[in-house]
Amino acid sequence: MSALCIAGGGQVVKLAIAGFMLAWSHTVEHTRWEEDWQVRPGALHLEAARVEGSGAGMDPAPGAKKVGAMWEWHPRLDLPEVLLRRGQAAGIGQWQLCADGHCGPLGAGLPPDADPVRLYPCN
Repeated sequence: MSALCIAGGGQVVKLAIAGFMLAWSHTVEHTRWEEDWQVRPGALHLEAARVEGSGAGMDPAPGAKKVGAMWEWHPRLDLPEVLLRRGQAAGIGQWQLCADGHCGPLGAGLPPDADPVRLYPCN
């Protein structure tokens, strides 16, 4: 089975999952952004992205289609890791990780001041 490693503040949390959704709300526009990722050997694969609206750097990609309340597109991008910042101001860097029907704050199990947080496939 695939596993996602989440590292920060000198600690690593390992989740036995094949895929996950990363979600957050934009700090200026207050619109929701979601990304669907697959854990593959040596890479995280971005399968789909969704955003509620546009503005302040959150525009849907060309070719995006309206699905319910969100614009959705399929970037199909492979990355060896994803680095996320967790700001101290309210709402900044409040990432959510959803997998297997459960959502929670990204970095649960890491020190609260861990910044940045690194996501990568575990070997």
